[in-house]
Amino acid sequence: MPAYLIARVNVTDWERYREYMKLTPAAIAAYGGKFIVRGGEMETLEGPAETHRVVVIEFPSYERAKAFYASAEYGEAKAKRAGAATGQFLLVDGFAG
Repeated sequence: MPAYLIARVNVTDWERYREYMKLTPAAIAAYGGKFIVRGGEMETLEGPAETHRVVVIEFPSYERAKAFYASAEYGEAKAKRAGAATGQFLLVDGFAG
């Protein structure tokens, strides 16, 4: 069953954050993941206005997503993100309806 990493990110330094963005696609692909949402146009339809960048990444399983997040490849990217953004990262199981 797929799993989804959902990130809500407040970018404080776009120049440094772009360096992080360059490293993430290869690290994600190495664990079978793919971007579903990567920023882009957004509109709050209900509830408090969302002002953070929203990213959704699909992985083939919960275990592969956890392995990605703990990997050396993503660790290098996280080091680039440090000081350039703050955020909330959630890992959720997909629905096997």
